[in-house]
Amino acid sequence: MMDLKRSLNAVRRPMAAALICGAVLVSLQGCVGIMVGGAAVGALAVTDRRTIGAQTEDKAIGFKADSRIYSVIPQSDNVKVTSFNRKVLLTGEVRAEASKAAAEREVAAIEGVQSVINELGIGEASSFSSRSNDTLITGKVKASFLDQKNFYGNAVKVVTERGIVYLMGRVTEREGNIAADIARGVDGVQKVVKVFEYISEEEYRQLTTTTDSTPPK
Repeated sequence: MMDLKRSLNAVRRPMAAALICGAVLVSLQGCVGIMVGGAAVGALAVTDRRTIGAQTEDKAIGFKADSRIYSVIPQSDNVKVTSFNRKVLLTGEVRAEASKAAAEREVAAIEGVQSVINELGIGEASSFSSRSNDTLITGKVKASFLDQKNFYGNAVKVVTERGIVYLMGRVTEREGNIAADIARGVDGVQKVVKVFEYISEEEYRQLTTTTDSTPPK
């Protein structure tokens, strides 16, 4: 039994380190994505609680939003679009209130978008070092999720902007509270904002029993 626990911990720690290193590489190299390993990527796919249709639509919403937003605001503004289950989070910085309103208006008009959470700040675009730090914080939060027992951290989407961590996903209130508490304990996190879509414990059990024969209680 002890050997099994040691083996599991040996796997979990390298995965956590890989997440952090991967986050830094994405930040420094401008990569679109990075494969942390077959097992990790597989787990991410399995624990995504959106339907395949919703996942596909979220990608389409992201592409459309980027195109539409920058057709009405200056290219020098910094807007990050994150769509999860058709709920769109806008983060970053724009130089004018008019641009903030225009960005939200354009995204809200996209077919399929159910709601827009506009967290755009007013001011100069964040620096490279600030964005690199945000990417590192995201990696640390995800790594901390891996260390938490009885918690499906891969079901939570993490977005960091200016040290503020936004948490998205289809989770129970219990899971949402766990995720927020973990994120608050990570060095560098200034604030945690929950942007969750809450599901019932019954739906949670139905979802987890399809991927795990012994889901956490």
